This record gives sequence, structure tokens and C-alpha cells, in this order.
Amino acid sequence: MTTRVLQAWNGEAIEVGDIPVLPVDEFQQIVADAVTAGARVSSYAGRRDDERTRVTAVLADDAQGRLGVLSCRVGAAWPSLTSECPSIQAFEREIFEQFGVKPEGHPWLKPLRFEPPLVAGVDPWGRIAKPSTIPGDYPFFRVEGEEVHEVAVGPVHAGVIEPGHFRFQCHGEHVFTLEIVLGYQHRGVEPMLVGGPDRRTVALVESVAGDTVVGNAITHANAVEALADFQIPARASVLRGVALELERLANHVGDLGMLAGDVGFLPTASYCGALRADFLNALAEICGNRFGRGLVVPGGVRFDLDAGATARLAEKVAKAWEQVDGATRLLFESPSVRNRFDGTGVVSRDTCTELGLVGPAARACGVSRDVRRDHATGVFRFLHVPTVTGETGDVFARAWVRRLEAERSAEFVVRQLRALPGGPVRTPCPLPRPDRLVVSLTEGWRGELCHVVETDGDGSFLRYKLVDPSFHNWMGLAMALRGEQISDFPLCNKSFNLSYCGHDL
Repeated sequence: MTTRVLQAWNGEAIEVGDIPVLPVDEFQQIVADAVTAGARVSSYAGRRDDERTRVTAVLADDAQGRLGVLSCRVGAAWPSLTSECPSIQAFEREIFEQFGVKPEGHPWLKPLRFEPPLVAGVDPWGRIAKPSTIPGDYPFFRVEGEEVHEVAVGPVHAGVIEPGHFRFQCHGEHVFTLEIVLGYQHRGVEPMLVGGPDRRTVALVESVAGDTVVGNAITHANAVEALADFQIPARASVLRGVALELERLANHVGDLGMLAGDVGFLPTASYCGALRADFLNALAEICGNRFGRGLVVPGGVRFDLDAGATARLAEKVAKAWEQVDGATRLLFESPSVRNRFDGTGVVSRDTCTELGLVGPAARACGVSRDVRRDHATGVFRFLHVPTVTGETGDVFARAWVRRLEAERSAEFVVRQLRALPGGPVRTPCPLPRPDRLVVSLTEGWRGELCHVVETDGDGSFLRYKLVDPSFHNWMGLAMALRGEQISDFPLCNKSFNLSYCGHDL
């Protein structure tokens, strides 16, 4: 990256005053050049700065394990970079909604979570505002033609599925395009984090996505500890790694069971549905909560295990994995399952790279991208979990990557539980220092979790920007459905298994 970008490492606090504030055209050229050269946009967010908006970009150079941070100040409008860098399309829409900075020339400037305010009686799409249609008149993409029809699903779904709207443009069963509309919940997690850290901060972070409690809690704790120049004890670091991999195991095993259910393969569906609970119960044995709530805090972890409990837990995880191994072998050896998985919902490697996909969705396309290896922190600086990639970018590859990742996570958990270092699990963490910024990345089970935290002159959170891996990957699901049969949607959707609440922050 150019010298006009401040270089940093994952979990390294930097002085806000050291971040270069560049002219808009230079800022955008650097971002575009970096993405063209292979970097990724991990975060691209704004905050009010006097009468203007300060936009800060975080560029991840996975090959070098470094992060680049740069800023610019913009007024009411700036040129869109989406046509050159499709991976930032949602970031530009978000900045428009939050700060009114319009990305001129954006090809897909639609609401992400909120409708932007009207300007001079004209809505963001250039139409004259009418009380009967604005707000709420979402400008859906439409395909015109004989026998072309729309299929709308949601936002209200059966059971306990969170709200999200899917609109298909079809000819018979053939899908031309899928449009995904989210943002129904308006949870407001980011604004509530401003002014912290306080007694509610950890609980708020754990609520970002209920199935990624440990991942987000670790990402937050790493950020606070970096802002305070603090190192946690070795035993706490290993226990955090064990909890993170148990969370990955529980979700990957559960997803494999759900994928089996989607194609009517009941043996694996039944076994994995039950075995998922074994890994959740393993988390409960550590901290008393099956999802890991209350375990990770700045300074370490709240709970410890004695030698006997550690040995018993390692044995339970090992036995549970043996059963998962047998159940998933049945799945992948079944010709009927392979017939449904192979070639369904393909995302090419080029599309994956352009959209900036992360996690198993990216690795299934052959893109070897994993924060545990590329931007290692905590226990992963010393203990490596092998990265798994696929080649075909289809449902099979996404399922197979999950299966192999789960196997490696089980091996890691058992090995670390049998060799836990001694010492304390928590020491008091000081408060963050003032006027600093940290980028904290963690490889959650869906992919990269990114927390960008900036403190004010008193050391309180001035801006807390969260990027869930689903924020990067929803467009990947839309692309996976192009040219598919609409009946393949449930299978493709489950193969990504993205988070609605992780998007609506």
C-alpha cells in the first residue's frame, strides 16, 4: 500500500491524529488501487466531524497480514466507487443513509436499513415525493417480458425466522435475479455503544448476533485491551480460542444437519441436529450458558475449569466429533445428496473477489481467506488451525468446507483442553486511552468480524463501527441464485446461512 496510508496490525491501537486525512479524489484513488491490487475493504464508515462527514476506510492486505487506515472529509456528495469496487456498494449506501452523503453515480442506491431524508421534495432516486408513496415505496428491480413473473417471500416468515424480504424475477422456475431487502429491525446497537465502555457494553456486543456471541465478545475485548495497552493471561487466551472453536463447531454441525434436511436426507439431519447440542453444552460447561454469554470480558474470561473438568470436557468433545464424522460421511457419500449439492448455487472465484466475500462462502470459491491465519491475534499467533478451501463455489463446496473446518476445530479444542497452560484467567483491564482508534478482526464461524473503535478525549467510545460477515456476503447469495431454479433457493440460502440481525445494527 502507498505511504499515504497508515499501516497497522489487527488489534493494534493507533493515534487518531496519525491517520492521514486526504482529499476525496486521492482517498478514493488509493482505495480503488488497493482493491485492484488484491486488498479488501474491511470497513468503510463515517462519523460527524464539525460540519462535514469524516469517512475512514480500513483496507485489509491478507497476504502481508497488515491493515491500512485512511480518511477523508466529504460534504453532501462525492463520486461513487461502486462501479470500480463492487465490494463497497453497501458501505456507500450506509453512509448515505446515516450522513446524507450521496454517492453520485451509484448503480444500486437503494435503502439498506433506512430511507434517506427527502431533499427538496425529491426522493433519493430522483422522483417527486408523494405522501402516498414516500416513505415506503421501495424501488424494486423489475424484469419486463412475456411470461416473466415476480415471486415475493417475506419479510414475515414461518416459525422464528427473522424478517427479510426476497424478491425473485422469474420465467417459470428459472430465476433471472434475486433482490434481497433487509433492515426491518432497526436495532440501534452501534449508537447504544457510543459513550462506553460501561456495564451494558459487553451485553450489547453479545447481542449483535445471537449465534456469534463468543466471536463478537472476543473481537470487542481485543479492541478494548488494545486501546488500554493491556495483555491478557495465556490461559485466558487459550480458553477464548477454545470457546470460539466450540461456537464454530456448533454452528457448522447444525448447518450440515439443516442442509441434509433441505434435501430430505434424514439420517444426517437427525444426528447433526442432536449433536449440535453437544458442542453448545460444552460451552455451557465452561460458563453456564450454551451460547457463551458472560464468558469473555476485557481482561480475560470470567470462568475457569479445574483439571478434572477439563479432561472430561475434552473427552466429550472428542466423542461427539466421532459421531459427527460418521453422520457427515453418510451425507457426502450419498449419490442423491451429491446430485442436489453439486453445481447448485455457484459463485465464481472472480465474483467472490469482486464482492469481497468472507468466511466459508469465500473459501468455498477457492479464495484462501481466514483471519486466524492472515491477521492472527490471541492464541492463533502461536497455534495454527489449518485453512480449508474448496474449488467449485457451489452448495457442495460450502457444505464440504464447513465439514472440514469443523473437523479441524474439534482437533484444536481437544488438543488445547488437554494442554491448558496454568495461571489466572482474568486480570483487571484499565480503561481505554483517549484519542485512539483500533481495528479488531476475528474469524467468526460465518467469516470476518470487524469492530472499529475510536475513543474521544476522555477515553470513551466516540464511534463504534460493527461489520458482520453477512454484510459482505448477502450479495453473494443473490448472485448464487442467478440462473438457478427457484426451488433451489432454500438450499442455497442455508448453504450461506447469513444473519439478519447482524446486518440490522
